[in-house]
Amino acid sequence: MHNQHLVWISPVRKSGLAFFLLGLLVFIGMLFSNQYQLSEKVLSSSINNSTHRQLIEPHFTELMNTSITNKFTFIEGVRSTFKHYNDTVYQRYHLSRADIEAILTQVKSMGFYDLNMLTAVFNTQDDYAVYKIKKLSDYTGWLSGQQGKTLDEINQVINEKSVEINAKVLLDKRIDSYAIGQYLYAIVKASSSAKVSKNTAAFFIFSVVLATIGALMYIIPEKFSGPAGIKNNNVFKNSATNGGLIGMLVMSFLVLVYIALYFFPEYIIEWVSLVDPLFEALNGNGASAWSIYGFIYTLAIVVMGVRMFIKYRHSNYHIARTGSIIFFQSCFAFLLPELLIKLNQPSTDLKNMWPLDFDFFDAWNLDSLSSSGDIGLFMLVWGITLFVIGVPVFTYFFGKRWYCSWVCGCGGLAETAGDPYRHLSNKSVNAWRLERVVIHSVLILCIVMTATALYTYFTGVKTIAGIDTYALRSGYGFFIGALFSGVIGTGFYPKLGSRVWCRFGCPLAAYIGLIQRYKSRFRITTNGSQCISCGNCSTYCEMGIDVRAYAQRGEDIVRASCVGCGVCSSVCPRGVLKLENGATAAVIDYSKKDDTVNLVRVVSVEESKVMMN
Repeated sequence: MHNQHLVWISPVRKSGLAFFLLGLLVFIGMLFSNQYQLSEKVLSSSINNSTHRQLIEPHFTELMNTSITNKFTFIEGVRSTFKHYNDTVYQRYHLSRADIEAILTQVKSMGFYDLNMLTAVFNTQDDYAVYKIKKLSDYTGWLSGQQGKTLDEINQVINEKSVEINAKVLLDKRIDSYAIGQYLYAIVKASSSAKVSKNTAAFFIFSVVLATIGALMYIIPEKFSGPAGIKNNNVFKNSATNGGLIGMLVMSFLVLVYIALYFFPEYIIEWVSLVDPLFEALNGNGASAWSIYGFIYTLAIVVMGVRMFIKYRHSNYHIARTGSIIFFQSCFAFLLPELLIKLNQPSTDLKNMWPLDFDFFDAWNLDSLSSSGDIGLFMLVWGITLFVIGVPVFTYFFGKRWYCSWVCGCGGLAETAGDPYRHLSNKSVNAWRLERVVIHSVLILCIVMTATALYTYFTGVKTIAGIDTYALRSGYGFFIGALFSGVIGTGFYPKLGSRVWCRFGCPLAAYIGLIQRYKSRFRITTNGSQCISCGNCSTYCEMGIDVRAYAQRGEDIVRASCVGCGVCSSVCPRGVLKLENGATAAVIDYSKKDDTVNLVRVVSVEESKVMMN
């Protein structure tokens, strides 16, 4: 009878899956609906440096006022134009072998080096000739008129200084790679005149809205399909959740999206245009590449949060925890930074902190906060106070879970969108050993990188022990901030589980974990006598902890990596595991009948007092 009343569930879920896939196809397909037209107006709005704009504009002649429908052709055309400009600039402004030989010929004829001879060597009034004369005057002026120098000595000096001058050309005249990336993105976005940019509302409805409705239609009927509680549902036999073909397709899609987002945002301009109206309303400036990421990230947490509400509806703890994750992501990470931009204030996520927010102590951020009045000073003090005082205090009372499972955006995505993959985490001892080495190495690297950045900020010295501090910062941002946390940390959910970044890479998780391991009241207590060794707890531990081994021994679980998500407790059919924030004491539970020992177990101090009385 029950099944007859619920015959609607399967058609609704199938329709929902169809809607989701259709919306996803539209979302992906809009990337291939392209049309671009470059104009002087586009260059003027895209290149905010007037000097760069004046220098580069003549090189865009072939692309100017031409309609191009092939995205790759247009983007690579713009990119190659910047490269051609830089190559041309270097060829014009650097001291060539011919220039050096001409200078040495003049020296040989005069018998000494003199700056006045440079006008004869560079007998034009072009800007590049003036530049060369100026640089030679700056770098070799001290050599001018010294008749005691031999030709070999002068030759050595000119060759050495030409290397320094040519390196300076790269800084003075070429457009650096960071600026090119910014200009390229702005030019592609401003040049786009595709259907998406003209019909954002329609595309938004038939992609994002349709996919969201489809996902909810697929998720919500789960509430009516059976009793509350964890159901294995063949997770190790389903291609989507066992690392099979569907899982690999999802992983490939996620990895490509992250690569595009971090390194080639110009290729996802259509997605950015899709949310432009929304972000214009929020911040007054429109969307950026990170806007679409923040929007989809938040939407995924909200939609999959609904799934969490349904899946874990038997647990008030999980309902509250999921609600907290959605609140902090939606309000603190998504809405608040955009509203601050609209108010012309520094944009920040107040729940984020160093060392996860590894650029908090970068010069640009310190300058931005220090120049923003009282609110900037508050954000600076708040950020420092949070990790210096907030982390130790909260972790002492509540363990790692207060942040990693209730507040953090990375953990929030792992707990919601990553929940279908939590069982894929590696539980081996070797994985645990690797985890401890890697995550603490990242923490140490972050501390060193931050220390060198602060040293440069306060002293102006840009190298320490021959190491460029900016290069160290850039390397950390590329390998840890982009590849590890994004491409691998999230993209590899369907293969490595949902907490790869939190477990192996997050420096904040390492910092909080050390406090939890050695100075926290939090632990997961176990009642070993009730354990039936079903293995559910270990299977569903996203942090790769072999919970069952602790339960069988009746040991408290006090691990630096444990994020206190509580799923192990929820999936236990015997109630063996319990999340505790109080001190524990070993006591003997005596039988009331004959005063003989019945059971030895670990209970809370409060419970032991009751038992002893």
